[in-house]
Amino acid sequence: MYLTFSVEGCLLPVTVDLQDKLEQIANQHDLPTPSTTALTFNFRDTSYSAESGGWHPVEIRIEQENGQWTFSYITDFSYVGYPYPELAKDVDFDFANGEVVFQNMQPLPISDMSVMDFYQMWEMNFLAYVGMEAFDEIKVMVD
Repeated sequence: MYLTFSVEGCLLPVTVDLQDKLEQIANQHDLPTPSTTALTFNFRDTSYSAESGGWHPVEIRIEQENGQWTFSYITDFSYVGYPYPELAKDVDFDFANGEVVFQNMQPLPISDMSVMDFYQMWEMNFLAYVGMEAFDEIKVMVD
């Protein structure tokens, strides 16, 4: 099945490359089904740890309404805290609420130019990491 994304509902310049990659991954999992209302993609480098580093886990959720898919959120996680580090949101692009939250900062409007510039760089890097197969575990959850 094809994932037709709503361009009107996209608050950030999400590229066709990212949309195509999510569609490719969904198709590899025989998704979506006709009853699917949302897909959550989890990208993991299983060797990532607070001690040795690695590629940050990323979660992307898209939701379907009337045959159109929209981005709900894109979240990049990292380890924080000492001496007992735990995974926390490093960057959270919250499309549903129109804001972005960077770790230890107040929320910013997702339409802020600095957010737009940062997002473009973030997405370009993320797609490069996917292309390098940095994530050895990619799962898709269905709602």
